[in-house]
Amino acid sequence: MRILVTGASGYIGSAVACELARHGHEVRGLVRGEEKGRALAAREVLPVLGTMQEPEAWIASAREAQVLVHCAAEASKRYHELDRATAERLIACAREAESPRLVVYTSGVWVYGDTGAHSADESARPDPPALVAPRVETEALVLAGNRGRVRTLVLRPGCVYGASGSLTARWFEGARTTGSASIVGDGDNRWAMVHVEDLARLYRRALESAFGGEVFNATDRSRSTVAECATAASRAAGAGAVERVPLADATQRMGAVAHCLALSQHVDSSKAARLLGWQPRHAGFVDGVERYHAAWRASRAP
Repeated sequence: MRILVTGASGYIGSAVACELARHGHEVRGLVRGEEKGRALAAREVLPVLGTMQEPEAWIASAREAQVLVHCAAEASKRYHELDRATAERLIACAREAESPRLVVYTSGVWVYGDTGAHSADESARPDPPALVAPRVETEALVLAGNRGRVRTLVLRPGCVYGASGSLTARWFEGARTTGSASIVGDGDNRWAMVHVEDLARLYRRALESAFGGEVFNATDRSRSTVAECATAASRAAGAGAVERVPLADATQRMGAVAHCLALSQHVDSSKAARLLGWQPRHAGFVDGVERYHAAWRASRAP
């Protein structure tokens, strides 16, 4: 299939684009600059230079693609505005086509809010913290686009780890630079997590399926506490200490994201297993922390 992936040089987007290319799809990836484009081209993903702010740079590629996968995210005050606008444009391109099209949107498990010890599946009502609340509306927009020749899917990844790391990279960095990995609160909470390569395989299974109008969670079965994860990361980085930052102080330091980091979640992904045959192959962050630290270090090397 001809596929366009937005955010193809990003943490999730690059893994998704390369997974699809490895399995024989013709993949184009939206990237900001030529250097990132060359890195994608080396992995058989054709780069499309542009940004979400400049849709004229990529709209032609979007119209040609049979599958449109939205993984791009901009860490700015315009995050949700650009996210929604890009989703709208992708659906519009799909709607203009004379043949079937699929649009896949990337959301996240934070939209469930704090689930505590209870398990949330895709039927659970979202209760998002303020930082990610607009995602719920964008999800609804995408799912409403599932009609006629256009199919749409929403994927909700857990906190992603592996390779260069995402949130987990902060633990390694903190341990190596300050001697401790920093967490919000006492660390007794649990994150719903997923390895980046397992996540990429789920994207491939989802877009190769015939489903439309569905939401799929993407989490592994690990249940380590945040404190256990951060301690393991700190030890792997040669420190061992963990700094526990009260939520109020963390909010002053980093803003609304602190409330998301303090969530305790148990998110069920059995729907993806049942309908798509997807099973995560990685057992969890703590079990593989030494190699995740090594991968993070290698990704930082000049």
